[in-house]
Amino acid sequence: MRRSLTNLFRSVGLEVVAFGSAREMLQSTMPDVTSCLVLDVRLPGLSGLDYQTELARLNIHIPIIFITGHGDIPMTVRAMKGGAVDFLSKPFRDQELLDAVVAATERDRKRREAQRTVANLKSLFETLSPREQAVMKLVATGLMNKQVAAELGLAEITVKIYRGHVMKKMRARSLADLIRMSETLGISANHTEQTQV
Repeated sequence: MRRSLTNLFRSVGLEVVAFGSAREMLQSTMPDVTSCLVLDVRLPGLSGLDYQTELARLNIHIPIIFITGHGDIPMTVRAMKGGAVDFLSKPFRDQELLDAVVAATERDRKRREAQRTVANLKSLFETLSPREQAVMKLVATGLMNKQVAAELGLAEITVKIYRGHVMKKMRARSLADLIRMSETLGISANHTEQTQV
């Protein structure tokens, strides 16, 4: 089965790395590229479902497609709740599996893109001074410059200057951009507490 799947994937131009067991894969160094796993539920040693749990525990979020000749509803539910992209029962058509691989790699591409976006935003946010960070947090909650000034004990014109620096350093084109960035970063300010910087 492993050889026939490897041949199928290579026949459509996909790069394939095949492993004989879950342990073998865990011990390998995987390239950091968009990818997915095609796992049989019944693997030697650790089952495919237990391997899925182990990957989650290790914070490895590679999309998984399960294949099995012995599937049942509880097994399918467990796999899907664990984040599997698909659960195919043998015999399945080659195109079904290829479609699942396309969906899984697209999911992984989007996840990687989102991670890069967050990492980029975090690095931009870290270039802000503590006062600029405080201004950004308050502005992102919807406060006007006058209200931010009152919260921070600053003049409104000073807040406007800080806000301009924040917009420039964060590369935000608009207030809406800045709010989206704040939401992506998960930052907010509790504006009942005076921020001291």
